[in-house]
Amino acid sequence: MADLIKELVTGVVENVMRELLKKSHGRTTPKRKKRQTRSATGSAVPSRPAKKKTPARKQVSRRRTAAARSRQRAR
Repeated sequence: MADLIKELVTGVVENVMRELLKKSHGRTTPKRKKRQTRSATGSAVPSRPAKKKTPARKQVSRRRTAAARSRQRAR
């Protein structure tokens, strides 16, 4: 009886592993590329002039509320 159960479980595990390995073959989903809009003449439309980049703002640490701290503790 134990051998029958063991054989059944190993068969199921092997089938699942085979299915998983069949589906994953190192390919990721293709990323969508933005289509470049073209004018009626057929040439590419010039892109807008780039805006002047402002420097990144300094991050300010936010104090956690008592509720957020207790939620963190509860995890």
